[in-house]
Amino acid sequence: MLAQPPLWLIVLAFIGSIGILVFVHEMGHYLVGRWCGIGAKTFSIGFGREIAGWTDHRGTRWKVGWLPLGGYVRFEGDMDPASMGRDLDQLSPEERAVSFHAKPVWQRFLVVLAGPAANFLLAVLIFAGFFMVFGAPRTPPLVSQVAPGSAASQAGLRPGDRVLEMDGRQISTFGELGQYTSMRPGEQVTVRLQRAGEVIDVPVILGVAEEVDRFGQIYRVGRLGVGMPPPVYEEVGPLQSVPEAVRATWQTTRSMAEGLWQLITGRRPLNELHGAMKMAQIAGQYASVGPFEFIQLLALFSINLGFINLLPVPMLDGGHLALYTVEAVRRRPLGEQAQEWVFRGGMAALVTLFLFTTFNDLGSFGLWEQIGRLAG
Repeated sequence: MLAQPPLWLIVLAFIGSIGILVFVHEMGHYLVGRWCGIGAKTFSIGFGREIAGWTDHRGTRWKVGWLPLGGYVRFEGDMDPASMGRDLDQLSPEERAVSFHAKPVWQRFLVVLAGPAANFLLAVLIFAGFFMVFGAPRTPPLVSQVAPGSAASQAGLRPGDRVLEMDGRQISTFGELGQYTSMRPGEQVTVRLQRAGEVIDVPVILGVAEEVDRFGQIYRVGRLGVGMPPPVYEEVGPLQSVPEAVRATWQTTRSMAEGLWQLITGRRPLNELHGAMKMAQIAGQYASVGPFEFIQLLALFSINLGFINLLPVPMLDGGHLALYTVEAVRRRPLGEQAQEWVFRGGMAALVTLFLFTTFNDLGSFGLWEQIGRLAG
């Protein structure tokens, strides 16, 4: 088990990872906004008081705020970083020409969508780079051995079986098999196997295990109980690496969506939902292992940021996209009062989520157990 990294490395790794991801995200908004002819007043990494910045020849203020928990691009016509718009009648013709809120709804939709899209693109580029350097994973989903007493053993799986599908989802590599099972502790799944040229369906109740990572953190995962064959990595070129990277990004995004659904439906405990403090700890841990591990984590964080921002929650990009969809259908936007109530509700939800995840983060560090022991 590895020792926990020092606090200074945790802080630097967190600020570095968040800074990169937020910059990429906001640059997506900014570049598509400029392409649509929208003026930008501010490009900020972080919130709160400015600690460094400059103004470019277009009049955009590029700055760094003291609170490194996000960022924003404030376009022309925005009253605040949340893109609440001013009354268009109050704008001059020159201001309307470059105002975000005076643009057609499809352009505003693209500008907002560009932020999460940039995060997914960053992940694709990182994965593609890894595949070109180390090769694309191609280990087949073959059962090399069956652990005694495991879920696979009880279901009658045998060495030499090849897993084709799980619950109707195609399984192409052993990595996909492990990813699918780990997300479903204790659940019953239908495994489609190829055995001696015959295809059969086998119901399996997955086992439950507590996995401890190299830093001593405990995770509850599902287990099938089969051994992996010798790993296979296939050399790929630049053109092949991109589709492979898109596939890996999609699989990771789908796993995140499944994990969120399991939390919502109660199949996973809510104490598995974590926030910025846990993210900082994980960033420091991976940075202490090495640069390749940290860059790989950066890809996962980037997918996570893009996925979260697409959720239809007011104040997030997904909330704006939902409002623009409503506007496109109705042929007119929601009234100002309705939008104000929507964004107030979104702010309340985000604050509640922040407090809840912070509570979980502190619990994962053992704070509540220590307080309980002191009180007892």
